[in-house]
Amino acid sequence: MIEVMGTLASGPPAGATPAEAEIFWMKAGQRTVYRYASWEELGFELRTRVLLTEAAHALQTSGAQFAVFQDSRCNPRYWRRDEKGGFRLLENVTPAAGIRNIFQEGFLYAFECATAIVIVLYKGMLDSLGDGLFNLWFGGLLLYDWHYDEDLRLVDSKKPEDAVPGDVQYFKNPDFSPDHPEWQGENVLLLLDGRYYGHGIGIRSGGEIIQALNRKRRPFSQASAYLMDLVVHPDYQKLYRTIIGGSGWNQPVQANRVRARIGRDAFR
Repeated sequence: MIEVMGTLASGPPAGATPAEAEIFWMKAGQRTVYRYASWEELGFELRTRVLLTEAAHALQTSGAQFAVFQDSRCNPRYWRRDEKGGFRLLENVTPAAGIRNIFQEGFLYAFECATAIVIVLYKGMLDSLGDGLFNLWFGGLLLYDWHYDEDLRLVDSKKPEDAVPGDVQYFKNPDFSPDHPEWQGENVLLLLDGRYYGHGIGIRSGGEIIQALNRKRRPFSQASAYLMDLVVHPDYQKLYRTIIGGSGWNQPVQANRVRARIGRDAFR
């Protein structure tokens, strides 16, 4: 159910696109109650979720390749690769330009699946906020595993039944082959058609992802890969009130990189 200003919403916000309306009805049909302080706040979430799914499709076709950390690469005109295989934004490059270049010249980049999901989250947020606000709030980016700018405000739940397009989930491979440690699991973003985007594995159904991971198990293993309960997404209400609405939190936290609260270990 969806409540806006304390009243049950009977339909999507005025001017919602078909994709935004589809996500609205998905959330409206759930038992969980989602509360919004304004129609604009709800519209921001719906718009950003759709843009996240579009960013996932764009990264899939960008030419960016899968690589483990020791083999990662980036465009040196925008990023500096560090000793761990992460990418630090050059000081003379804006965050918007750095993120956008990954999608424009993907053939120059290679990274693993967690980094890819964070890139998708940044791109969706960039497209939703625009260059000015994105540059203000997301300075000094580091792309490495599940490190992200704390202003992204990721939150998590244990309700996979409530997952809607734009949510991040994880397929765990509990008995992965020691010869393929990179396939111990797959970070994915749920798309509008019910399939998932995972970097290196492509856009596939849940069943297809499980089959692909099962092919990377120990010999004779009977422990199948599976979709974990964890569901991750930005805290859209807080983001809207902070960045657009201007209430609650007044100052951006510039260049403060933290490991996700959900943590890398939650996806292992």
